[in-house]
Amino acid sequence: TKGSSGRPIGVPIGARVKVTPSGQRLLVDDEGKERRLSPEQEASLKIMHPTSVEGVDDMIKLGDMTEAGLLRNLLLRHRQDIIYVSNTLKGKRIFTYTGSVLVAVNPYKDFPIYTEEQVRICRKLGELPPHIFAIAEACYFNMTRHQRNQCCIISGESGAGKTESTKLILQYLAAVSGELSEQRIEKQILESNPILEAFGNAKTIRNDNSSRFGKYLEIFFNKDGVIEGARVEQYLLEKSRVCHQALEERNYHIFYCLLAGISAEEKKRLSLGNAKEYKFLTKGNCIACGGRDDAKDYSRINSALKTLNFSGKDCHEIFKLLAALLHLGNVCFEANTQNNMESSDVSKSEHFNVAASLLEVEKPTLATNLTHRSFKTNREMVTKPLSCEQAADCRDAFVKAIYNKLFIWIVKKINSVIYKKLTSNSKSAYLSVGLLDIFGFENFNTNSFEQLCINFANEKLQQFFVAHIFKLEQKEYLKQGVVWDNINFSDNQKILDLLAGIQCNVLALVDEESHFPKGTDATMLEKLNQHHKGNKNYIASRSERDTKFGICHFAGLVQYDSNGFLEKNRDAVSSDIMKMLDMSANKLLFSFCHVSSSQGLADTRKQVPTLSGQFRQSLDSLMKALSACQPFFIRCFKPNNDKQSEVFDRELCMRQLRYSGMIDTIRIRKLGFPIRHTFDDFLKRYRVLLKTNICDPNTSALTCCKAICEALIEREGEWKIGNTKVFLKVLKTCNCKPCCVVAFSRGTVCQDMCVRLTSGINSLFPPKTSHSSPEPVKKNSELLKTELIVTPPSNSISPTPSVDEHDEEEEENDDFEDDGDEYSFYRFSQRYFQGNASHTHLPYRLKKSLLHHDDEGDALACLTIWWIILRFMGDIPEPKASDAISVASSNTPQAPPSRQGRRLSNLVGLDQVNYCIYLIITLKKTQSNYLTSSNDGTTLQRPLSDLEKIHIIIGYALDEIYCQICKQLVKNSDRRSRMQGWILLSICLGIFPPTDLFRKYLENFLRRGPYDYRGYCTERLKRIVANGQRKELPCWIELQVKSRRKPIETTVAIQDGRNIEIQLDSSSTSEEVCQDVANDIGLKDTYGFSLYISLYDKMWSLGNSGAHVLDAISQCEEEMRRQGRLEKDAPWSLSLRKELFTPWHECRLDEVSTDLIYRQIIKGIKAAEYVADKDDDYIQLAIMHYYIKFGSEYSVENFTRVVDECITTQLIESKSKTRWTQFISSAHKEGPYVSGRQNSDEVKGELVDIARKKWAIHFSKFFEVTMMSGPPLPKSRFIVAVNWTGIFFMDERNRQLHEIPYIAVRKTISLITITGEYVLKSAEAEKMAALIENNVEGLRQRSVFATAQQDSSKSGKSLQLLIFLAKWHFSKMWHSCLTLHLANRTALVQPIFKLFVPRRSVGGGRQGYKGGNREKLWVISREPLKQPLLKVLVNNSELSNLACSPLPILKYMGDYPIKHVRSPVELTDQIFGPATKHEELRDEIYCQIMRQMTANSNSLSMERGWQLMWLCSGLFPPSYDLLKYTQRFLESRPRYPLAALCLERLQEICRSPRNLPPHFVEVDAIQQNSPKIFQKVHFPDDTTDVRTFEVTSTTTIADMCISIASQLILNSPEGYGLYLKTLTKVGSNQCKSRFFSVTQANLPSLVLFKRKLWFNVNPGKDVKADLTFHFPQERSRYLRGYHDCTKEDMITLGGLLFRVKVESDMSQFVMIPKMLKDLVPADQQKIMSPDEWKKAILYFIQQSGITVDEAKIDFLKIISIWPTFGCTFFEVKQTCESSYPAILLIGINKQGVRLIDPETKEILIMHEFSRITEYFSKGNSFQMTIGTLFRGVTFVCETPNAHTIEDLLRSYVSMYEKARQAPLNHRKSIFS
Repeated sequence: TKGSSGRPIGVPIGARVKVTPSGQRLLVDDEGKERRLSPEQEASLKIMHPTSVEGVDDMIKLGDMTEAGLLRNLLLRHRQDIIYVSNTLKGKRIFTYTGSVLVAVNPYKDFPIYTEEQVRICRKLGELPPHIFAIAEACYFNMTRHQRNQCCIISGESGAGKTESTKLILQYLAAVSGELSEQRIEKQILESNPILEAFGNAKTIRNDNSSRFGKYLEIFFNKDGVIEGARVEQYLLEKSRVCHQALEERNYHIFYCLLAGISAEEKKRLSLGNAKEYKFLTKGNCIACGGRDDAKDYSRINSALKTLNFSGKDCHEIFKLLAALLHLGNVCFEANTQNNMESSDVSKSEHFNVAASLLEVEKPTLATNLTHRSFKTNREMVTKPLSCEQAADCRDAFVKAIYNKLFIWIVKKINSVIYKKLTSNSKSAYLSVGLLDIFGFENFNTNSFEQLCINFANEKLQQFFVAHIFKLEQKEYLKQGVVWDNINFSDNQKILDLLAGIQCNVLALVDEESHFPKGTDATMLEKLNQHHKGNKNYIASRSERDTKFGICHFAGLVQYDSNGFLEKNRDAVSSDIMKMLDMSANKLLFSFCHVSSSQGLADTRKQVPTLSGQFRQSLDSLMKALSACQPFFIRCFKPNNDKQSEVFDRELCMRQLRYSGMIDTIRIRKLGFPIRHTFDDFLKRYRVLLKTNICDPNTSALTCCKAICEALIEREGEWKIGNTKVFLKVLKTCNCKPCCVVAFSRGTVCQDMCVRLTSGINSLFPPKTSHSSPEPVKKNSELLKTELIVTPPSNSISPTPSVDEHDEEEEENDDFEDDGDEYSFYRFSQRYFQGNASHTHLPYRLKKSLLHHDDEGDALACLTIWWIILRFMGDIPEPKASDAISVASSNTPQAPPSRQGRRLSNLVGLDQVNYCIYLIITLKKTQSNYLTSSNDGTTLQRPLSDLEKIHIIIGYALDEIYCQICKQLVKNSDRRSRMQGWILLSICLGIFPPTDLFRKYLENFLRRGPYDYRGYCTERLKRIVANGQRKELPCWIELQVKSRRKPIETTVAIQDGRNIEIQLDSSSTSEEVCQDVANDIGLKDTYGFSLYISLYDKMWSLGNSGAHVLDAISQCEEEMRRQGRLEKDAPWSLSLRKELFTPWHECRLDEVSTDLIYRQIIKGIKAAEYVADKDDDYIQLAIMHYYIKFGSEYSVENFTRVVDECITTQLIESKSKTRWTQFISSAHKEGPYVSGRQNSDEVKGELVDIARKKWAIHFSKFFEVTMMSGPPLPKSRFIVAVNWTGIFFMDERNRQLHEIPYIAVRKTISLITITGEYVLKSAEAEKMAALIENNVEGLRQRSVFATAQQDSSKSGKSLQLLIFLAKWHFSKMWHSCLTLHLANRTALVQPIFKLFVPRRSVGGGRQGYKGGNREKLWVISREPLKQPLLKVLVNNSELSNLACSPLPILKYMGDYPIKHVRSPVELTDQIFGPATKHEELRDEIYCQIMRQMTANSNSLSMERGWQLMWLCSGLFPPSYDLLKYTQRFLESRPRYPLAALCLERLQEICRSPRNLPPHFVEVDAIQQNSPKIFQKVHFPDDTTDVRTFEVTSTTTIADMCISIASQLILNSPEGYGLYLKTLTKVGSNQCKSRFFSVTQANLPSLVLFKRKLWFNVNPGKDVKADLTFHFPQERSRYLRGYHDCTKEDMITLGGLLFRVKVESDMSQFVMIPKMLKDLVPADQQKIMSPDEWKKAILYFIQQSGITVDEAKIDFLKIISIWPTFGCTFFEVKQTCESSYPAILLIGINKQGVRLIDPETKEILIMHEFSRITEYFSKGNSFQMTIGTLFRGVTFVCETPNAHTIEDLLRSYVSMYEKARQAPLNHRKSIFS
């Protein structure tokens, strides 16, 4: 075939057969051309491989590994608009994989495939269709997992899309990091792009946004995968573009953006006009660039500059220089003569004057330096005049130098911001991902020195690609001895040698000639021809006049024009110009020259680095950096040279395929083995899959690895064994036998917590997958391959017609219409349904929920539930897959959300675009995949499986759901719909019960149902009411049995190897199952036996209580979905195990129980579940096991069997089976069982008792708790283990923190130890308390002894189970606390002196503590300390000085004289200020205070010492080592009243220390001996009295809000905020902040409490809140004129406000004209005269007779329907959007952020919170980004309230996030 140039390209083309009506066959090729073939030609046709018919994602899959196959695959991918196979978004398939290399074909148009949704989906390379995000994810994943730096090399010709690809990867990494980070660094790195593009990119013939410089961006991450910083390296900016552009090309973007975007005032200041006026911008005859808006780009550049900390002055200086360059370009020169020499003068023009002014240099000096040049001879400086042409060249060189220096300065400035944090640490402390976006291969009509450097760089990158993909691959196979066919590849080393390798290479000769003063371009070309004429890669010039030479690059021949080579390589600027600029007053220009002068000036004898030398040095550094990283490659292709979206130039693409190495890459990847493991690593991961007798300890590692592969990988050629490694094919082609490993990790407690084992098996050996064959093509359109690639006709397959589901539809009369029945569904609908909703079937969607819901989100979400119910019952059809989501993705298993406590409002907006405000509740990844939203629609708009629909419907336990289902069953004539409805109703009845209100109505409804369902559903209702609501969503197995109305048949494994058959239903509990199994096997002592469920290597207890069994099965299915597998394949199993013992357990009482426990122990020992410290313990249990099984008879064979049964594999491998057999047999001979007198059942009992005592912790019930208060422990969150020996506090590593034995119990439910009182918070506190009480009470009843202990001053208190109802908790959930009241007991006090610095004894020089020296160290001293008390501070001079000076503690206590009067606050600031900043000083402060209070006889000093201790204990706690001593110090001084208070304060402050010294209020209060502090709080309602509320040192803003709301009897504290009002501003405070940390001590202020977030505000619902807060706040906004309202509304509202103002005194109506400012918005008062207002308002007043409070409520009701109700308004100034007024109003309420015209009150736009991707404030500037993460629009404004806007916006977002997460807090998945 021929290419676009008409030349043949030698590559076959595809075609399809077309049969005409006459029977003649034609071929229609891929270009759409019809061809007639002769019989001879037809005979030469070849059939196209099936994989080439429709194309493939991964070109490794291609069966046709030829150039034609690859090219056609790219062609198909470029042409077809199809949907991603496993994706949820529709778009052009512009990406194609080639193994681990991504091929990206530039589509030359935008597609919506770069969204946050795509970020979530694109996770694993190879598992998803090709996408650039998948490459980015691979970089990020490998970096974080393998702790190795990564790089991504993006290559391709100019215009292929490298820059866009780089930006997309950067945006992905920023998005992933942003999920974990709260920093701004991601935003700053992203914002560097528009700046660098503006100054370094330009429109070329082939690319509208071509990078004219190279960029290597290295992004640094911390160990958690969060971006910490970045650094930009730039290479070889194309300076010549500033002065010269080719036709149809532009200068750099920044010039056009500047002229289009700056204000008229700024233009005037810089004397700028339009782009057409400047020569530097018109040489390419191209001003505009299609698809770019220069004015908007300017706004974005300005915004980016601010984000990168460029000050306003910096920006102005940059724009001044750019303007100066434009003016210099318009400077002309006039020819003249001087001393008979050609010279020139600067033509008079305003441009020259402006340029000199902007550069801040003298005009005569500038003119002289542009028209003359000085140089130094041997004796003197000589000045030579320049001709006009030379002067223009000098001017251009000057301009290029300035622009280049400006660009370098901008890059350094950016680095100073994004790299600042990393400068203090070593670079090796971080991981990095490098992104290389460097100029592509270039071949223009005229190629100069820049193109040579660019193409040299591309040669280096091509070599790197070749080395990585080919050389390293082959070298590894050779090294490992793997049979491998060497592949011939294209190596460009000879070209690199020609350019920069061999002696006298091209670049070396250019450099050499550049250093010769008389060197010219001609002499350089002569030397090049002379040295390289014989090199086949060098094309010499044809003649002496020919100035071109050629290089045969890897991408093809390039002819270079040598003219200008030396000048560009010298890169020199006249020394006269440099001196002139050194005198410039322009600081920015001066800084450029200062750097340049330090590097050396042009025209000096000293050699300076040439441009090529500098570039080669930078390139070598780059290649070194890339070589240290794991690389990924993106090959960018351009389909044509004309930037046309639908044109595919086969010749151009074939050329790119050839030189990119794609063909060889595919071949080597397809034939190779990319997955490799060392033998040791392979065995460590997968040895468990083989039996011991196949791979025992004596077998070599190579043999074991080979055995594993032979056993598990069925296909031949999928693996190879090397010398030290195992080589495997790609994961998707491994076909392995299914396997299941259930094991316990050693030392891990396998109870309610998950027991995890390394689970790498599934990742290496996935289950078999069926690969569907290509669909047969239609009869007349077969595709063929070769010269014309064709295939013969084949028969098509017709689809099977669907069965009409309504063929046997029958009319059935239901019995739901009994109006006379009190509890009929009809009566319920009449009483409780909203509006005119009926109780009968509807085939369309509701407009309003059936029942009333206080929460508006719930009410809206009910409509989505109804939509899903209609779809489940078949009342409306399913959406087509092509509507939004691919069919493949809809069949992909997805993780459902938690069902427990879910709020219905989590669904709001999923199918209603108008309610996007609520989408933020469901946007996080913790929710179900199908409950998220994207810009193109929601994922509910796709075909859903029945299970998915049920998960959505039943996830919310509301009567609304029952009502909707019942409604659809009444008068429903569709039989199938009715059956589906009854199935759905029966499933609901197995998940959650109805409320008491609806239960009787539902029971009545069920009794009237169909015969098959009435009894079945009634029984399910009774069961769910009795056993309680489920906590998980229904599982797949439930759905399968519901249509048959039968129980679930399964088995329970018991320890003797039997499987007991049981039946489960939706309400079955573990207690019921345990009892059924016990009855079946005759188990009497059922205590402590629990039901366990297993999934792969995990096993967890369901207990023997009310836990629902199917909830656990549902979690197993959820885990399968999370792994991307099907629910039905979940290999869960049930078993019965002993979990708990009673302290009085007796084995003889139940032989069945003892036998089961014995077998469990033996199996557990073998599986390393129960681990002994000594081998003797194993031997003892083994001989007991031998006696139980074989008696006293001696048999070596039987001893060997015992070793196999109860000695772990690891122990056998360590000592060998023979030695273990000898150990056990010898012990048996010497043991007590050789006589055979003992009964085997008794020995079983002994074995069980030994195990029970030895592994007591393994037979425990575990509870996760948080310690609310109590004696100090290393952690506040830990595990409580309760077993038969006592209560144990343990950390997550099973280390014991504390033990409470039952023997310490004094009363029935009192625990007494030496430590004190513990208050523990746990979700299972009630169960924990019941278990402890059962053990304690049982022991007490069975005890025949008593214990005595020393009297205590505090009596023990009863153990209490305190259940607190969080009154205002969003989800109305219960929190449980367990309080252990523990009495005091005498304990040994360990000396504290080990913490202190040793002092010298008085008598001698030896150090140490002797006699009284210890006491002197720890008693009061009035002498200043010369060194700190604590050893840890001695070596730190800074902290040591802070600890000893300036004696503030002694001064405060009065133990040291004060020369100058100091206030107490000054002293406390000196005492505690350093310690709040330096944690190391805190213990020192405590020790100094306690020391001064020891043996202190001065009562005043002691009083002040206790004051300091009180203040200190409310600021920060001592360290863990010092805490117990501090507590003992306080406990030992009970006669001091503040001692007990200090102890309490210590407990509170341990949770969250403060970061500021004590507030003056605290200091003043304690000095007045008043530890209680009260704060006045003001309210927006003037009539409400100011109230006082108690605050403590640890009180937070949230605590204050709850306390205030409680005293005011508000319905909820949610949405209220505490504000601090000073003389200058009113500021909001964060809820988690301490009250005393936010109040300003040195400023007079008022504390205000008012509504902050206007969510769920319904006037009349909370009257107290309406009158106190809502009305006064909204009245103020209304009167300021912020709302858009009609005259009628203003009259009504004016009348209501008049009623409020005058109350019942109607005589005041004459004063209405004077009251207008209190009745009518300020800007609307003039629309009528005062008398007209009076008349209108008076008429309204006469028509209504209401009270003042009613008037306030009515006022709110009217305003509440306005879209701006609840808005907080801010007046701002903006310049970023020209279509908006300069002055705007920002209004923020629950719906989002509105931009409002303050004059017209028109809402210009409203941004929902879900659309705001980022926002922040800095100083008076506020900025937010709206849209998707990758296509966002930035809004910037100036306002003094910038921080307040950010805080309010963050508060709304946090509120939605809190609402979303609250219901999930109580559910903890077993897999989390």
